[in-house]
Amino acid sequence: MTYEQRMRQAMQAYIDLFNSGDGAGLAALFADGARIEDPVGGGKIVEGRAAIDEFYRGAVTMVDRLELAAPIRASHGASAAMPFDIHMKMEGRPVVIRVIDVMTFDEDAKIIDMKAYHGPGDVEAVR
Repeated sequence: MTYEQRMRQAMQAYIDLFNSGDGAGLAALFADGARIEDPVGGGKIVEGRAAIDEFYRGAVTMVDRLELAAPIRASHGASAAMPFDIHMKMEGRPVVIRVIDVMTFDEDAKIIDMKAYHGPGDVEAVR
């Protein structure tokens, strides 16, 4: 399997593990010293496997499901991106948050950096 395929596989696993509620499995996709910024510019930075494990154990309880909005995109380097929708409830009402995650990988195809791009205008009420 090529490096590009391994990056895509890791990103697909991210979606699948999130949808199965497996926070520990999600954390296992990350390298020990990994860093998450979610959302970019929002002040939320999570660093290290223990903090990432805690982050995802909570996140999977708040989200109904993730849904890819387009195919996962790789690069000629060590990064890949995926647009997806987060389906969840905010204040008891269903919403969709439109997101693009950009992930950078180490040589073992473990995530070392994840940046989630979404802002207030990317949240839509679902009817």
